[in-house]
Amino acid sequence: MAILCLLGAGAATAETAADHEAGWDAHESHTRMHFQDNEMEFSLALILGATMNSGCEIGEAFYTAGRITEGLASSWQTEWIDTAKRVEARGDQSLQKGHLVSAREQYLRAAYYYRAALISMLPDDPRFKPTAMKCRHLVTQAGQFYHPPLSYVEIPFENTVLPGFYRPAASDPLPRPTLIMIGGGETFAEDLVFYIARKAQDYGYNFLTVDLPGQGLLPLEGLFFRADVEVPLKAVVDHALSRPEVDPDRLAMFGISGGGGFVPRAAQFDDRIQAIAMNSAVVDAYPLFAAMPVATMTEDVLAQFSSFKANTIRVIAWRWGVAMTNIPGLVEANRGFDFDPSQIHCPALSVVGEGEYADVHVQAQQKRFLDGVPHDRKALVVTPANEGASNHCLTENRSVMSQVVFDFFNEAFARPPAEKASP
Repeated sequence: MAILCLLGAGAATAETAADHEAGWDAHESHTRMHFQDNEMEFSLALILGATMNSGCEIGEAFYTAGRITEGLASSWQTEWIDTAKRVEARGDQSLQKGHLVSAREQYLRAAYYYRAALISMLPDDPRFKPTAMKCRHLVTQAGQFYHPPLSYVEIPFENTVLPGFYRPAASDPLPRPTLIMIGGGETFAEDLVFYIARKAQDYGYNFLTVDLPGQGLLPLEGLFFRADVEVPLKAVVDHALSRPEVDPDRLAMFGISGGGGFVPRAAQFDDRIQAIAMNSAVVDAYPLFAAMPVATMTEDVLAQFSSFKANTIRVIAWRWGVAMTNIPGLVEANRGFDFDPSQIHCPALSVVGEGEYADVHVQAQQKRFLDGVPHDRKALVVTPANEGASNHCLTENRSVMSQVVFDFFNEAFARPPAEKASP
């Protein structure tokens, strides 16, 4: 039976479809905390949302935001890197004195602040790769001070490796449920550590995340997004199931943003995946991109935007192998990025923020998912604006996101693992 679950009744429902018909912007911010530049405001909410996963301190974030020139990409980069360096230095001091927990917490925040600088940094900037590698190094260094540790992993795939992170739910090899976490069109694997790794631990799940072609630094190797994403994801599932502590009957996969299309496509071809979640379902990326402002975003149009927004859009194009001066090319590049809901034969959840769900194009994708999936355990959950859970990927309320996702997986597996306090 199809389930439509609307949590709460936030103000976003007052918006009409006509408000969004002119074009869908995934980065529309449904709250206002600091910046007038919508793209900066969305990114600040993304950073603040990592607070619960040790990726941010509110005081550090607002101090940094207060020093940033509105809309200016270079200012954003400079201030986040400066903050990252200060926090990293504090972590170094803690490590030198043997304070491992303190070092871990400082390194995690420093890592995410370096990552924040990359949001508006173009890949041909000489700082791009070193900054990303600094983020990876700090997450790896911090991860060894968890018990059990969060470890950097490399999964062999074709002529390269898919980099990522893994953390078992416990130190023993007993089989436990596992979450494979997959990002979308702008993510690094490190983002997903700060998105949900700690909550996976709370709920008793092993945690695995990787960069797929198109994500992280892989486009620097010429590895861009590919429609047959089930191929690299098969390698990820192979890796997960090679671990003795991964229960093959409780293997879940969760994808956000573009991952809301990647994950169900993998499940369409791989019945080893026992349950999936999407935030939210992207049944066909082509009409979504055709509805976005990028469809008509010539260089003249792009020049009217802030440098911050223009840079974030150019980086997305690069990840699809599209010239950063040909933004409309993103539409055709997304042709074939789809999945067939009728071929999903496992429990499936789509969760979407109320503000984003107000868009008619997003609604249409969720309806195709809900109408098409034949499994009787399927759900659409719309999280409420009046609980601060309205943006794309629910970046600003990861507690609500985690509750919805892990409760669904636990019910699907019918054997809820013992929950425990965070370390």
